[in-house]
Amino acid sequence: MFEKYLGLPINASEHGAQIDSLIGWVHVLMAVLFVGWVSFFLYTIFRFRRSAHPKADHDGVKSHASSYLEGVVVLIEVALLIGISIPFWSWKVSAATTDSPDTVKIRVIAQQFAWNIHYPGPDGIFGRTNIKLVNEQTNPIGLDRTGDPQAKDDLITINQLHVPVNTPIVCEVTTKDVIHSFALPVMRVKQDTIPGMSIPTYFVATKTSDQLREELARTVALPAKKKFDGMVAMQDYNGPDSKSIVKAGRAVTDAVAKRLLDAGITEVRVGPRVPAEIACAQLCGLGHYRMKGFFTIHDKAGYQAWLVEQAEEQ
Repeated sequence: MFEKYLGLPINASEHGAQIDSLIGWVHVLMAVLFVGWVSFFLYTIFRFRRSAHPKADHDGVKSHASSYLEGVVVLIEVALLIGISIPFWSWKVSAATTDSPDTVKIRVIAQQFAWNIHYPGPDGIFGRTNIKLVNEQTNPIGLDRTGDPQAKDDLITINQLHVPVNTPIVCEVTTKDVIHSFALPVMRVKQDTIPGMSIPTYFVATKTSDQLREELARTVALPAKKKFDGMVAMQDYNGPDSKSIVKAGRAVTDAVAKRLLDAGITEVRVGPRVPAEIACAQLCGLGHYRMKGFFTIHDKAGYQAWLVEQAEEQ
C-alpha cells in the first residue's frame, strides 16, 4: 500500500516491506502532526484575535492541553524509535556480522566518481591491497596480485555490482576520498561511506533483474511520442517475411521502431535495459550526477557463469 501511494521504487529485498512500512507510518505521523499543528495554529489565531481581546490578558492561558499533546507526540516517536527502528537496526547489524557459509561478501570502494567492486574469487578470501599500488586505469583499489597469492583470483569491476538471488549479501563499504552514500533503492539499502571506515550492509535479493524488468515493462504505441532511451524489447518481433526486426533483450532504437511500424506492427512491449542501479545519495563533488552504477541480480546458475566469465577476462 505504502509503495503504491508514496511512489516508492519496486521492492526486491527480503527486508524491504519492513522499511516501506516504517516509511509509511512515519509519513502518517507527520501528516497527523501537520494537520494537528495547523489546526491548533488557526484556532489560536481565531481564539485570541484582537477584536475579541482588545485588552491584553497578562495571566494568559491556563490550560495544559498543548503540553499533553506534545507528550503524546514524544511517546509516539519513542515507540517508533525503540519499538521499530532500534530492533530493526540491531537485526541488520547482527545479520551483517554473522559468518554463514551461504553469505556472499563483497567490498564496495567509493571514489569521485565511481564505484569499485571487489569480489574475493573462488577461494573466498579478499586479497591484500596497498595504497602504493593504486593505478586509476589498471588497479583502482591497489590490489597486490604479485605479492599476495590470495589476490590472484580476486575480481574487480567498476560501476558493476552482480549478486545472486535469494542469497545473503554483505557489502563492506568504504571510500578512497570523501563521504559518499551507497544506495540500492530496490534493495532499500543506503549507507554512508566514511573515510577510514569499513561498514557492512546486508540484504537478500528476492527477484532477479529479469523479473524486475518484466514488472517494469510496458506496451508503447507506435509511432512513439518519446525516445526509447535505455529500453529493450521484451519479446522477439519479426516482419511479414519472418525476418527478425529485433530480438528479446535487444535495444529498441528509433530506427528499430520505424522498421516495426513499416512492418505493420503498431505496438511494442519494452522494458528497461538496467532495471536496478547503484546511486550515490550524498553530494560528493561536481561529478556527483554521474556517480551511477549498474546493479544486476542473477539466478544462482547465472551468477556462477558470470564469475567464470569475469575470471577469464581478468
